[in-house]
Amino acid sequence: MAIIINLDVMMAKRKKGLTELAGEVDITLANLSILKNNKAKAVRLSTLNSICKALDCQPGDILQYVEDEEDGAEIDPQGL
Repeated sequence: MAIIINLDVMMAKRKKGLTELAGEVDITLANLSILKNNKAKAVRLSTLNSICKALDCQPGDILQYVEDEEDGAEIDPQGL
């Protein structure tokens, strides 16, 4: 996936743990852990809004686009 979630970095910068942030954002520890460990397939904008408010940051501080090698590579018609 080309979108990286750097929630763990922002949590460390703000010195907030999972339990504290989960309480402020009103999200389960399990779901917050999925986001923190970059395992999420999607995130609601309302959740992202709450996280940004709790961590006093911008969405771009948490989300990062990194081009996949497959996206940038040319496809060899022979598969080589």
